[in-house]
Amino acid sequence: TLGIAQAGKVISCHEAGRDGFSVHRALEKQGICSLVVDSSSIEVDRRKRRVKTDRLDAKKLVRQLVRYCQGDTDALRVVRVPTVEQEDERRPGRERERLQKECFGHISRISSLLATQGIKKKLKRNVVGELRKMELPPRLKQELLREAQRLELAQQQLAELDEERRQRLRNPEQDTQALKTLELATLCGVGTISAWLLVAEVFGWRRFNNRREVGSSVGLAPTPFITEDGHREQGISKSGNKRPRRVINELAWLWLRYQPDSALSLWFNQRWSAAGGRARKVGITALSRRLMIALWQYLENGVVPDGANLKKAVRID
Repeated sequence: TLGIAQAGKVISCHEAGRDGFSVHRALEKQGICSLVVDSSSIEVDRRKRRVKTDRLDAKKLVRQLVRYCQGDTDALRVVRVPTVEQEDERRPGRERERLQKECFGHISRISSLLATQGIKKKLKRNVVGELRKMELPPRLKQELLREAQRLELAQQQLAELDEERRQRLRNPEQDTQALKTLELATLCGVGTISAWLLVAEVFGWRRFNNRREVGSSVGLAPTPFITEDGHREQGISKSGNKRPRRVINELAWLWLRYQPDSALSLWFNQRWSAAGGRARKVGITALSRRLMIALWQYLENGVVPDGANLKKAVRID
């Protein structure tokens, strides 16, 4: 119907969005070359008020796709698509993150409701049992009990996820995710929970060609602003996956504590130890990028970071 020859190659592209990679995989099954592109790479008019319709957006996307196919690789940023199995490995870590937020929300809500009655008490595991013993207005007590029941359900599901991870780490045979996690957790300062998330989100399926790709994948790439009037840094790009970026920032602080004699810690202390609080936060971001690259080289090539210590045994959290 489109006047295309039977042997003609069809190339399609669409923005990464809520549908995930299901559309991409359906098109690939039909023999169509599909590209999933980062929506931020699509060119937009910089005028304050611009015309926006689906037809104009589609034409603009097609023009950029033509440029990309002609060799202009900067025309679009193509997203790397994981396999179904690789994408499925990320689900437990993301569900765990959501359940943790849910637990914190329930605990905060219960504490706030108790504070309205002048009760300030640290909640323990058996929240429902403690609430039943309290003398509270009947409707408030019922609301608190329902909130506590939802809290216990979330805690139970969280414990099930953690136990599933521990079982896989105790029996890592033929389990790439578990093997890489245990290998990464042999470094002092890196726990199995953090290592599990880094492997699932980045190291377990991404393939990098150089150091820059490692930093850019988690949004730790610098964004300089250079003009005739001067040169300044705008901070990190914060593009890419935010979950490993948050974890590697936490690991950077732990690295300074548990690896004080490593080259990374010595570099940080030499440059940022005498700086103020805000400057140290800037420095820890720079350390996070270097640490991310060092962990990649350790997993990929077996290169232990300079001066780093290894654990005698890995504790499974």
